[in-house]
Amino acid sequence: MKIETQSQLRELYNNPSGRASKKELPALEKHAINFIETSPFLVVSTFSKDGKADTSPRGGQPGFVKVLNNNEIVIPDAKGNNRLDSLVNIIETGRVGTLFLIPGVDETMRINGKAYLSTDTQYLDLFEKEKHPPKACIIIEVEEVFIHCAKAFMRSKLWSKEAQINRSDFPTIGQILKDQLGSKDTPESQEEMLKRYREQIE
Repeated sequence: MKIETQSQLRELYNNPSGRASKKELPALEKHAINFIETSPFLVVSTFSKDGKADTSPRGGQPGFVKVLNNNEIVIPDAKGNNRLDSLVNIIETGRVGTLFLIPGVDETMRINGKAYLSTDTQYLDLFEKEKHPPKACIIIEVEEVFIHCAKAFMRSKLWSKEAQINRSDFPTIGQILKDQLGSKDTPESQEEMLKRYREQIE
């Protein structure tokens, strides 16, 4: 059966109760701020005016996302592949969803809200000491904040050494792109790719 209504959905699931129904906050507080300042990685989800969704990873040293106050955070737009999918979506709809991760911590934190792009010096100056400072920043006006429980990470064992695969057992990104694009070029090796990436970010 295709589920098409909320009532059909609720026939399968109980209503949230206890902490699950109360944990959503309208602004940052000390624990949310600490989570952001400890996190070296997040994913940013956006959508276009036509409803086309996009999810993009962002990373840096812990604290690379700056907290301005309880309602605003700043994400530097680090150099990437120049597709600009997330940035174009933000211009079109001004909405984002984010998920912050901390290595070794099974809980994650979600922040949703309004967003816009800026090249104002008050934001760029926050990253002036970076070797590769951003050209623009994503400013998020926080509307929803809440911590996700650990169950998904416990199931996946994401941070566990035993869950890691041998990288050589998985195709390189060079081989994947060669196959997907039908290229006849010799694919870039994993070592060559890592060397190129390090030269770009170090």
